[in-house]
Amino acid sequence: MRPLETVMKRPRMPNIDTFLVALVAAVALAAIMPARGAMAVWVGHAVTAAVALLFFLYGAKLSKEAVLEGMSHWRLQSLVFASTYVLFPLIGLAMARASRLFLPEELSAGLLFLCLLPSTVQSSIAFTAIARGNVPAALCSASMSNLLGVVLTPALVALTLGGHGAGIDPHALGEIALQLLLPFALGQALRPLLRSALEDHRAVTALVDRGSILLIVYAAFGEGMVAGIWGQIGLRDLLIVLGLDGAMLVAVLAATTAVCRLLGLGRADEIAVVFCGSKKSMAGGIPMANVLFPGPGVALVVLPLMLFHQTQLFACAALARRYAARREDRDIARACHARLAFDADGIRGAAELRDGRHRVGR
Repeated sequence: MRPLETVMKRPRMPNIDTFLVALVAAVALAAIMPARGAMAVWVGHAVTAAVALLFFLYGAKLSKEAVLEGMSHWRLQSLVFASTYVLFPLIGLAMARASRLFLPEELSAGLLFLCLLPSTVQSSIAFTAIARGNVPAALCSASMSNLLGVVLTPALVALTLGGHGAGIDPHALGEIALQLLLPFALGQALRPLLRSALEDHRAVTALVDRGSILLIVYAAFGEGMVAGIWGQIGLRDLLIVLGLDGAMLVAVLAATTAVCRLLGLGRADEIAVVFCGSKKSMAGGIPMANVLFPGPGVALVVLPLMLFHQTQLFACAALARRYAARREDRDIARACHARLAFDADGIRGAAELRDGRHRVGR
C-alpha cells in the first residue's frame, strides 16, 4: 500500500450498538417479567455474586506497572483526576440541588452519583486510539481512575448523599468491603497467576463483564417494577434527565479541551485528557449503586448513569472521528508538501544536469 493511501485510510469506529440493544432488552424483560417471590431471592444472590466477580476481574486485569508508569506524566494525570473527581462532582452537586425542585429525589441523587464515578477503561482507550491520541497515557489514566474509584466513589457518596435520603444503608461499608474491596484485592493478589489466562480469553471476560451488567440492570429495574416505582416517573422526567446529562457532558468536554490548550499540551495528550476526563463508568457504577442504594429506588438512581453512558458513547465517537479527520488532513498536507518538495528537487536536479551537459557540449 502506498504511503498516501495509508494516510487516507480512515480508522474504523467501534461497534457500540449491540450492548445498547442488550440493555434495552434487559429493561424490557424486567418490565414484562420481573423476578418475584423465590425467583427474586435467587436473582438477588446471583447479583451479589456477579458484583463480586466483576470487581475480582477488575483487580486481576489492572496492571500495577501501567499505573506506576503513567504517574510520571503528572500534568496529564492531574487533569484527568481533577476532571473526574473535582469538576464532575461540583457540576453534580449543582445539578442535584437544582433538579430536586422538579425531579424525583432518586433521579436527583442519580445525577450526583454518576458524577462521583471513575472513568471508563475500554471506551476511553478505544476512542483515544481512534483519535490518534496518547494511548499509553489514556491506559494509565483510566486504570488509575478505576483503582482510586473503588475507594473514592463510596467515600464521596457517603459524604455528599448520606444525608439526603438517597437510601444509603448504614451497613453499606460492610457490603462495600465484602462485595467490592475484598474481591478487588484478591484479583490484584492473584493477577500474576491469572494474567495470561485473562489475556488468552478476553472474549470470555468481556462476556462476563457485560452479562453481569445486564443481570444487575434486569434485577434493579425488575425490583422497581414490582415496587411500582416506575409510576413516579414520566416522559417529561426522562427528557429532563437526558438534557441534563447532555449539558453535563458538553460542559466537561469544553472545559478539558480549553484547559489543555491553555496549558500548552500537545494534541495527543489533549485527546487522552478529553476522553478519559469526560467518561463515567457504567460497568463499575451499576454494581456500586446496587451496594450503596439497596431497595427498589436503585433503578431510578442508575437511570441517569445509563442515559449518560449512551450519550457519551455517541458524542465521543463523533468527536474521535473529528480528531482523526484533522490528523489525517495534516498528514495528507504533509505528504503532499513532501511530494511537491521532492518533485521540485527533481526538477531542479534535472535542470542542473541539463545545464551541465550543455556547458560540456559547448
